[in-house]
Amino acid sequence: MISMTVLGILGLLALFILLALRMPVALSMLGVGFIGTVIANANKFINVGMASDQAWARGWKIAYSNLAGETFEAASNFNLLVIPMFVLMGNLAGVSKMSNDLFAAAYRWMGHLRGGLASATIAACAGFAALSGSSLASAVTMGRVALPEMKRYKYSDSLATGSVAAGGTFGFLIPPSGGMIIYAVLTEQSIGRLFMAGVFPGVILTLLFIGAIYLVVARNPEAGPRGDRSGRADRLTALWRAVPILGVVLVTIGGMYTGFFTPVEASSVGAFLTFVVAAWRRSVSLEALRTVILQTMNATATVFLIIIGAFVFIPFMSLTELPAQLVTILTSLPIGDVGVLLVIILAYMILGMFLESMAMLVLTIPVVIPIAIDLNWDLIWFGIIVVIVLEMGMISPPVGINVFIVKSIAPEVPMGQIFRGIWPFWFAMAGMIALLILFPQIALFLAQTIVGG
Repeated sequence: MISMTVLGILGLLALFILLALRMPVALSMLGVGFIGTVIANANKFINVGMASDQAWARGWKIAYSNLAGETFEAASNFNLLVIPMFVLMGNLAGVSKMSNDLFAAAYRWMGHLRGGLASATIAACAGFAALSGSSLASAVTMGRVALPEMKRYKYSDSLATGSVAAGGTFGFLIPPSGGMIIYAVLTEQSIGRLFMAGVFPGVILTLLFIGAIYLVVARNPEAGPRGDRSGRADRLTALWRAVPILGVVLVTIGGMYTGFFTPVEASSVGAFLTFVVAAWRRSVSLEALRTVILQTMNATATVFLIIIGAFVFIPFMSLTELPAQLVTILTSLPIGDVGVLLVIILAYMILGMFLESMAMLVLTIPVVIPIAIDLNWDLIWFGIIVVIVLEMGMISPPVGINVFIVKSIAPEVPMGQIFRGIWPFWFAMAGMIALLILFPQIALFLAQTIVGG
């Protein structure tokens, strides 16, 4: 029989091959984790002297038991109710055109500046991310609103598309982030604390993106011409229309911070208030509600299947002891804690060039978390760094998913132009990671002061 280490390496290779063949990440993890568990347990029993046929029978029995148990555990986890509720909240915000109001408010206040439309896009993306929790939804929704306006004012294709692609990544960082929920579940961390940890980095990264736009237009003013200056009345009217949306965000996040809501309660309140705002403004029809419910069910089923796949795959990796061996190798290198962290970040950056962010998150957690625990890193702080590096992967060539989303909205713009436009924002994300390494309290301050967790 093969050694456990070789089995772990073969399992990872099989997983990457399946992903390269476009097999869904959830089914890939389920398949590799299940078969790997069979082989690992059969191998263990044979090594202690059990007959081969009995060992294989025991291996299959344990694998089936693990599959049933982990599926039930994931499906019955009360905390995972945040997923359908926040997905519902984001879908309601999307179909009711709340994104238009967010962009209009940002445009009225910032559009007259050089690069103001691009900066307004970044600000609106941050606001919409706090409603949707989805990077793809943010990129699609804000792209359809902002790109025609920037084209009308003759913005350069690279700045216009780059700002939409980069702004869309906020859905992975700014709470309620779907990526954070999965990270919290897989690492057994508090969802509420992780959400709070993303607030200040989200705000600072928004400002860094706007700063990146300023540098681009300072170097080339033609890239982002000034828009029309809005009067005071127009600004206040646009801001007033956005107040209910911002109020939903503040109630949801503030309720979690003060301990008035648990994350599950906050997700339900947020979805209900979003529905109330949409109904009050008469921006949702019965047909739209039907679409919202079906989209929510589809997205929820997809995320739950990914979690179930991860729950099957992670125990298999633990059986092979491969993560423990990687911990030993990395921690023995004479590069210190920061050096190990930079190696992990570099590995994420390389993987991000080829893998989708959610897939990369669930694949790497069983490998990197034991390293973080061994080095006594705060898993909340480490999670925020991981999330930002995953954001970088969303816009990195050649597979940056947000770039392809923007390409589908603006098919006349060459891919090279879009990728050229993302680099200022990519380096802004790298700067944010550096700030988090130097000043961990940026992420930990709110997380450590949250009432109730």
